[in-house]
Amino acid sequence: MLETDRLLLRPPRPDDLDALHAWRSDPVVVRFVGGRTLDREEAWQRLLRIAGHWSLFGHGLFMAQEKAGGAVIGEVGLFYGRRGLGPDFDAAPEIGWILAAKAQGRGYATEAAMAAQSWFAATQGERRCVCMIDPAHDASFRVAAKLGYKRYRSADYHGGSVTLLENLPA
Repeated sequence: MLETDRLLLRPPRPDDLDALHAWRSDPVVVRFVGGRTLDREEAWQRLLRIAGHWSLFGHGLFMAQEKAGGAVIGEVGLFYGRRGLGPDFDAAPEIGWILAAKAQGRGYATEAAMAAQSWFAATQGERRCVCMIDPAHDASFRVAAKLGYKRYRSADYHGGSVTLLENLPA
């Protein structure tokens, strides 16, 4: 478990399903991450996928939980997405973040992603990491910039354009 000023970051648990389903079924939240909401069964499969990544690799997406009140508000961390975007993307760990609508615009994504990225580098070693962002998602570009990510190319992903970014080790 990681701790920031306002958040606890921890691997997923079965009782995270309700929270995960709430943000993954909100059209406002998913509009820049594929645009498709998840039903409860798909949210359960997503939770299992996140947990499985931890089991296979010893790292993955953390559940972000507010210290004040204990609400689980999102997924943040580094993982292997294997998205078929080419070896320059697929071979690298990918950072990602998605937060419930009520948690957006409060600096949580940056706070959590910085902690996850630092933890990943300390436990897995410094290496090139990547992320992909919908070209219209300005808020995510701001988070990525604060984390040190730079654009390196565009790609087609599931019928839409995405911007690929990388963060090179110092």
